[in-house]
Parts: sequence; structure tokens; C-alpha cells
Amino acid sequence: MRTTLRQAARASVHLLLAAAMAFGSYLFVTVLLITATGAVTGVGVWLVPETVLLIRRVAGAKRRLTASWTGREIPEAYAPLTGPIRQRLRTAVRDPGTLTDARWMAAHYAYPWLTVLMLPLWPLGLVVDGVGSGLLGRRARVLPLIVRLADVETAWSAALLRPSPKALLAQRVEHLTATRADAVAAHGAELRRIERDLHDGAQARLVALSMRIGLARRAYGADPDTARKLLADAQEQAEEALTELRHVVRAIHPPILTDRGLVGAVRALAAASGLRVDVLADGLPEGTRAPAAVEAAAYFVVAEALTNAAKYSGSDRAAVGLARTRTGLRVRVRDEGCGGADESAGSGLLGMRRRVAALDGTVRITSPVGGPTLVEVDLPCVW
Repeated sequence: MRTTLRQAARASVHLLLAAAMAFGSYLFVTVLLITATGAVTGVGVWLVPETVLLIRRVAGAKRRLTASWTGREIPEAYAPLTGPIRQRLRTAVRDPGTLTDARWMAAHYAYPWLTVLMLPLWPLGLVVDGVGSGLLGRRARVLPLIVRLADVETAWSAALLRPSPKALLAQRVEHLTATRADAVAAHGAELRRIERDLHDGAQARLVALSMRIGLARRAYGADPDTARKLLADAQEQAEEALTELRHVVRAIHPPILTDRGLVGAVRALAAASGLRVDVLADGLPEGTRAPAAVEAAAYFVVAEALTNAAKYSGSDRAAVGLARTRTGLRVRVRDEGCGGADESAGSGLLGMRRRVAALDGTVRITSPVGGPTLVEVDLPCVW
């Protein structure tokens, strides 16, 4: 009986909040009439985008209220109202989300009737269910109807507030356009970094190598000892140049990914990180390979996360998880350090997001102050 009472009380609070929002919508009619009058006369046409923004905020509050009951978020899909007044007006009128919100608001005026239906159920339920369930041990019959009323209200709201396929498609196109721009920017930054590494590293060493070989060649006849010393220095310069070139190649696409696969490459990263790292691979038996671009992105995510853990976390332990999912590859990196990771403090986490977004993946970073820090990445791919 106590559980039934708690559920009915929670449903009642939800229905009362829904009724309060509906009552506020009645008051909002005045704003709608003023906006409609101004739009028809042309004097207050600038009110249309502002009114649409207000409706969006009200609909957003209703989405959050519905999600608090159902536990499932209702997505939003709106075109941004920016630019001059003519552009904002055109966007507000043509946006499919405006029609969705207007349809919901029209139906929203009928919502208080559900709260009216709830009111007589409480005294009736306390008597009927109090005797039947509390004294006789029977199943409650009346109070659960209040919960069903809340379910009906949220089902109506979810159906009316759910964006149309056209709005979701427009939002998807906008997202892909943004990720494409980020991918192009990341590609340009990567090319500049490679050029800088080659110019400042390998190229400088190769120039010094050429000069030493030239000096050794001139000194070979007159001073063989000096020539041999110059040749020895030239050999060291050649080895350092090769090391620089290997670093550049690894930054482009680590050869260990090709040789040992993602799991082997991540284990090598863990061994070289300076931390005690537990690597767990789930659903990735030997010979199972994701596409090369996906493996490279996952490798760089792990490398960046372990580097940050070694530098900033203050912990000597970390864990890396690689899991094959139905839609792609999931990467999880966790450390037990101090937390407080700030994406705006450096380019590492931002670069990680750009690299993953270019493959239409998602990044979730959880790092409360005091730890732990958890980086979760989902990369879509076909196995």
C-alpha cells in the first residue's frame, strides 16, 4: 500500500505541474493574439520570431517535465533564429519545429482535464484501496488509475513534442556540416603539424648531416682523424633523423596498428605509458579488425587519455576497455586520479572530439573534481 501511495503521489505532483503549465498556456493566449495582430498589420512582425522563441522555451520545459516521468528524453530539433529580422522571420515560419510546437500548444489546452479526473480518485482510492489493500490484502484498484492518467499525459506530450522526420533530417544535415568543417580544420592542423615536425626535426638533422659529410670529405685527405670523427657524428645525425621520421610516421598512422592490430597497439601504449594499466578487450578476438580509420581514431583516443592521466591525474593506475558493439567500437579509458579535466584548457581533448566527430562518433567525458575521470567513445563501423 505504501508503494501505491508513493506512486500515486508522484503522479499527482506531475499532473498538477502539467495543469499549471496548461494554465500558463491560457495566459499565453494574450501574447499569441498580440503577435498575430502585429503580424497581420505589419507593425509588429518583429514579434513573430520572439514569440516562437518563447514557445520553444515553454515546449522545452514540457519536454523536461515529461522526461522526468518517463525517464526518456525527447529530442529537440530547431533551426537557429539568427541574422537580420527578415531572415529570422523566414526561419521561424518555415521551421518544422514551429508547426510541431504549435500543434502541441493547441492540444495542451485540454491537459487540465486529466488533473480534474484525478481529484475524485484520491478520496475514493483512500477508502476503497485502504480497506481492500490495507486491511484485506487485495490489489489496489483505484489509486493506480492516477498513475495511468500521468502515463496518458506523458504519452500525449511525447507524441506531440517529438520532432518530425523532416526536422530531424535538417538537424542531422547541420550536424554533419559542422563535423565536416571540424574534420577539415583538424586535417589542416595535422598537415601543419607534420610540416612543422619535418622542418624543425628531420629536415634540420638532414641538413646538418649533409654539412658534416661535406666537411669530412674535404678533410679526408689532409686530416683522416678529423674526417673519421665527422663521419661518426654524421652517423649519429642520421640515426637521430631516422628517429624523428619514425615519430612523424607514428603520428600519421602508427605502424604497430597494421602489424599488431588495435588490441596489440593499445597494450603497447599501456606498457609505455608509465602507469599500471589494465587492458580489457571484449568481443575482439585475434583477427577481428575494425576499419583502419576507426582503429586509428581509437588508438589516438587511448594515447591522449593515457597521456593526460600520466601528466595530470596524480594516479598511477588506469584502465582501458575496448568492446565490439552492435553498431561499432566502444572505447573506455578510466583513471582514479584527481579529476577536474577541463576541455578548454588545452587542445588535446578538443582534438580528440574532432577526430571522433569526423567519423560520426560520440565522446563523453566525465571528470568531477576529486575523480575519477572517465572517457567514453563510440565509433560507428560495420564489422
